[in-house]
Amino acid sequence: MSEQHTSWYHCGRCGSLFQSPAGDEDSRLCPECGRNPSLGIEAPPRGIPAAAARPAAPVENPGQPGNEEKHSLRKRKPNYLMLKLVIGWALGLFVIVYGARKVWQEDAPIRKSRLTAPAADAITVEDIALLNEAGPLCNRTFSGYLSAGTPEERNQFVRTPITTAARMARFYSLNPLLNIDPATLRLAGSAVLHLPAGRAIETQWNSDDGRRLDAVFVEENGEWRLDWDHYARFSDYPWSLFLAGSGEPQGEFRLLARERLAEMRKDKESISIVLYAPRFGYANDTGFQSPEFLIPRAAKNGRLLDAAFQLEKNGQRVFGVKLPSSTPEGLIRVRVKVRRVVENMERRFELEEVVACHWYSTDVPGVEIPEQPAEK
Repeated sequence: MSEQHTSWYHCGRCGSLFQSPAGDEDSRLCPECGRNPSLGIEAPPRGIPAAAARPAAPVENPGQPGNEEKHSLRKRKPNYLMLKLVIGWALGLFVIVYGARKVWQEDAPIRKSRLTAPAADAITVEDIALLNEAGPLCNRTFSGYLSAGTPEERNQFVRTPITTAARMARFYSLNPLLNIDPATLRLAGSAVLHLPAGRAIETQWNSDDGRRLDAVFVEENGEWRLDWDHYARFSDYPWSLFLAGSGEPQGEFRLLARERLAEMRKDKESISIVLYAPRFGYANDTGFQSPEFLIPRAAKNGRLLDAAFQLEKNGQRVFGVKLPSSTPEGLIRVRVKVRRVVENMERRFELEEVVACHWYSTDVPGVEIPEQPAEK
């Protein structure tokens, strides 16, 4: 048997000196650490799983300069700018909500009266203040008027009660007295109305049975009273009976006017209109239609009607009131004086005067009247 030569070797892994047979470099292992003494990449020792043989990740030394930078980044304080912005926004929102809540608490009576103002950009601060102050009073007046059972009881809630009482008695002797439960009404809108005699409040109401009412309130002797003539659409005589030949030959009426053949006749010297009686509570329903009236455009009546129809086409209302019109499209409200003439057993009608282009209790027309063209 040949003699096996051994030599001394130095382990580059653990630094130990050991003897091993010469020439067996691939299988030579250190007896102390059990690893290949070479410093190159080594295969995992026999019997040891590959995952366990992987060298462990080096432990960072806080004392080394590179690790100090990483450590300081991990301990850097967070940026509080976004947190400050969120806190500031929350505080601002709290102030706004608290202020609004305080205002609503102070205006609690107006909310109970269910009167609400239009958009703030549509009215002035003075108008808003008037709505807030007079709203509950108007609501109380309207509720009292509707709850009253007789014209005599209702008379205490209307403007100029002494002179209105006679008209109310005459009106309800020819027209039914409608009873409406105020609990069935819901406010649809309200706005300040700027009349020549002063400010008034106009309201619109919807009832549970489908009716739509509009009521105007005027301050009189420190009280807000109902403009009854406007509310009841007062006319001297029922329009249908007047057309049929009954009653006085002349009367003043609150009616709806419609222009006939507006486009075809726009260059004609006269404007053609027909008049309808309104149906109380139902704005889209019209009553009996009158015969055609031909009104010279150059005359005062013609210029008033032209201006009122143009205002309606532009979606505006008389006196600049900031409430949507409840009148059907193409129709305008008018107060007119009409005469019935009978000649040779034939009946015809003449429109004597357009008093106003609205139903309010004022004779001011409510529209700008164009200047009468100079005669040639």
